[in-house]
Amino acid sequence: MDKLKQFWFLVIDVWENGLLGIDMGRLVIAILIFFAFILLRGLFAKFVLSRLKALTKATKTAIDDNVLKALERPVKFIPVVLGLFFAVEYLSLEGGIEIIADKLIRSLIVFVIFWGLVNIVEPLSFLLKQLENIFTSSMVDWLLKAIRAVFIFIGAATILEIWGIKIGPIIAGVGLLGVAVALGAQDMFKNLISGILIIAEKRFNIGDWIRVDGVVEGTVETIGFRSTVVRRFDKAPVFVPNSQLSDHSVVNFSSMTYRRIYWIIGVEYRTTVKQLRQIRDSIEQYILEGDDFAKPPNAPMFVRIDRFSDSSIDIMVYCFTKTIEWGRWLEIKETLAYRIKEIVEGSGTSFAFPSQSLYVETLPTEKPEVFVPPDTSK
Repeated sequence: MDKLKQFWFLVIDVWENGLLGIDMGRLVIAILIFFAFILLRGLFAKFVLSRLKALTKATKTAIDDNVLKALERPVKFIPVVLGLFFAVEYLSLEGGIEIIADKLIRSLIVFVIFWGLVNIVEPLSFLLKQLENIFTSSMVDWLLKAIRAVFIFIGAATILEIWGIKIGPIIAGVGLLGVAVALGAQDMFKNLISGILIIAEKRFNIGDWIRVDGVVEGTVETIGFRSTVVRRFDKAPVFVPNSQLSDHSVVNFSSMTYRRIYWIIGVEYRTTVKQLRQIRDSIEQYILEGDDFAKPPNAPMFVRIDRFSDSSIDIMVYCFTKTIEWGRWLEIKETLAYRIKEIVEGSGTSFAFPSQSLYVETLPTEKPEVFVPPDTSK
């Protein structure tokens, strides 16, 4: 009987001082409080967030909808932090464990705050889109990334400060490490600076058709910190280091005001002067009257008898279309080709073919004898 009493006293002692001197009953209740708030998290998301979504949908603007969607996950985490806070308060911790619990709760609060700030950068980015009149869209995207990075850095630094870790010496150490890394990563920093210069100079934007001789030709998809993705016309992506785009000449076809058509048309030498004038005047009239072509003085336009080539009289056709879209330009050029063929054939002459004539003053009157090999069988 005494042994049973001794065992019972042992159970009571363990129950009262089971974990770090905390009463097991209070610990169980604290755990139940925490999980109660976890369950409350689902109810909170179902009723409160649903009500907020209904209110935002009733407004005419989509900004509040996007902000609420961005804050949805951080807001859902708030009941977890509240559950941990009330559980710790119920335990009435003392000493070092109380300090650790307090720092943990403070860290989670900071984490939720900056999680929300990082998420709302994207829905509020329309405020920075107004800067596209001054900067390019790529630079605005970089600025949004920089703002997120700043929020993440401040949040991480705040959490470190809560735990007693001084951020100053870490920054100084990172600075020394950065110098060492920079010596071995000069190309990376060169590409980074080149990317900034490309955006600042507005050499090209996303969606532009560019050509860098000997490097790449295609459509710009993204302008990154280190490289730019250019998708070639065969749909293969090319990752070009920004330094190559900064150091080489870049032709930006998307910045053209008009698109050029430049042809040399050769007609036969038997074409008369009257026919040449008729061809030239008809082509010029078609271009001047056409709505698809840019007219002088906005763009130069020439239809002239250019030169006497080896096998043709050449007519130069030099004009610009109003559109710079490749498909539409091909269509206009095709229509012009049809019209020029009609004009040349309608004038009574023809296009010249490359040819050479051989003139011989006298021809031999006698044919050479045919060599017949002797019969050696006799």
